[in-house]
Amino acid sequence: MTASLPRGAAIVILGPSTLPLAQRLKALLPAAEIHGAASRGPAVDVPFTAAAAHIAALFAAGRPILGLCAAGILIRAVAPLLADKRAEPPVVAVAGDGSAIVPLLGGHHGANDIARAIADLFGGVAAITTAGEIALGVALDAPPPGWRIARPERAKPITAALLAGEKVRLQSEIGAIDWLSAISFSDDGKLAIRVTDRAADGDDHAFILHPPVLALGIGCERGCATDEIVELVRQTFAEQDLALGAIVALVSIDRKMDEPALHELAARLDLPARFFSAEQLLAETARLATPSDAVFREMGCYGVAEGAALAAVGPSGALIVAKRKSARATCAVARAPTPLDAANIGRARGSLAVIGIGPGDAAWRTREADRALALASDIVGYGLYLDLLGAAIAGKTRHASRIGAEEERVRCALNLAAEGRAVALISSGDAGIYGMAALVFELLEREDCPAWRRIDLTVVPGVSALQAAAARLGAPLGHDFCAISLSDLLTPWAAIARRLDAAAAADFVIALYNPRSERRRDQLGLARDILLRHRRAETPVALARNLGRAGESVALTTLGDLVPDAVDMLTLVLIGSSATRIVASTPPRLLTPRGYHSTGRGGAS
Repeated sequence: MTASLPRGAAIVILGPSTLPLAQRLKALLPAAEIHGAASRGPAVDVPFTAAAAHIAALFAAGRPILGLCAAGILIRAVAPLLADKRAEPPVVAVAGDGSAIVPLLGGHHGANDIARAIADLFGGVAAITTAGEIALGVALDAPPPGWRIARPERAKPITAALLAGEKVRLQSEIGAIDWLSAISFSDDGKLAIRVTDRAADGDDHAFILHPPVLALGIGCERGCATDEIVELVRQTFAEQDLALGAIVALVSIDRKMDEPALHELAARLDLPARFFSAEQLLAETARLATPSDAVFREMGCYGVAEGAALAAVGPSGALIVAKRKSARATCAVARAPTPLDAANIGRARGSLAVIGIGPGDAAWRTREADRALALASDIVGYGLYLDLLGAAIAGKTRHASRIGAEEERVRCALNLAAEGRAVALISSGDAGIYGMAALVFELLEREDCPAWRRIDLTVVPGVSALQAAAARLGAPLGHDFCAISLSDLLTPWAAIARRLDAAAAADFVIALYNPRSERRRDQLGLARDILLRHRRAETPVALARNLGRAGESVALTTLGDLVPDAVDMLTLVLIGSSATRIVASTPPRLLTPRGYHSTGRGGAS
């Protein structure tokens, strides 16, 4: 039973009394974690301070949730986030003694399975309310992963007929179907459930299910247009009377892993794209219908489309459509005797998302960052930053490293992605501002590693330290500003000093990053002295430390009174321009007016 249960569930408890039950559930569910209120003191995997916000964050991250609490607490926490029931994770309310288990959301995505498993363990009642599953033991509109429904609107009438005791036939073209075994079928029913890889949309008396038994092999020239491949595939399937819904995966050689047209085609057909090495395709030579010496000279195997399709269906499968050609592309189709799991076919294109997580507080993390974290299987980063993510990466594989090991982290992330994993590389603030993104592209440029260049690489923006500081301080960035790092580990101090002098002369508001460390104790004092050549000693200066984290502090001083010993690496130093002034408020705030005018009235909007 455990194999069919969702992985990585968050078991949420609000006090120590439900901890023993949570520990038993953790043993039942694969890769589950116990999330508990930090103030109540139980030994939990992930502590939290605000239950509703924590549950909402788990839901937004796509985590299965088991709440050992009142159902209303879960409902109120996730209600504002409800949007698409097909994409929502399981949410299950469990009575404190395990006597009642209520799948609130995601019944067909694992919540019902969780409820049944818990009921079996504790002898409780699984309050399953989906009609088909109650009476039939199966939901026709929620087939196993990879299966497709040709006409989803026919699920209701077929289910209604079965519930009414009407006779329904099973027409399966691939043998026994285990997941439908709970239904009693009749040989002479007018209505039917038909399992086929054929295009059968015109059958009005049947509910058509397409099993994942076809592998679509694709080869193409570099830069081939997506529309050309789409037309080739659609024409081939139409001529062969095959169903696009029966395709388990689009498959090709790994040298095409970064070919945009292949991934656009996979997206249009809603298919996973999987890839094989030339050596794997070469092993299929004896089964090819149209081996090619030219392809061997170019790719190291005698057939890409046919070879990939055959490799996908395995030795018991067979080629059913030999290579078909267009001007710049080829396709072939192979069939497996039983349904396939795309996860076991070839290798996926790896992905690397370089994510700026902002200062650390979840409220300052973008939705795009949350989505990227939810999709990642592996999280790479400095240990402190990974700890700040908390529940957002619970259940995922962590690859933590020490501070200063930036290149080590980037290599680790690139190598994991090259293996086909979905990787998130974590950067505080914005990944492109003194963050990890630059080092990623430096290594890609510097080193000849084709596997790195084939990954799907994205950069996800975050709230930078200077933005966070400005928000806390009022409006110090209302006009032109710049950022300068005082770290001379990679940049000579002479170059930093020139930039400081030029920025001060140009009258920018200046954000100083990396102002001081145990090994670099003099740079901030030197920077202050350079700036004092161009700025009044009364120029406002803000010291913003640990923004968005525990121990946050913001202090105002002046350039003349700036004491370097009061600053560390966790501090951002913001130095005003000649127009920056303190606004009398509680607390005092900084303002840099929008206009150049010396009157300080600001410019037009």
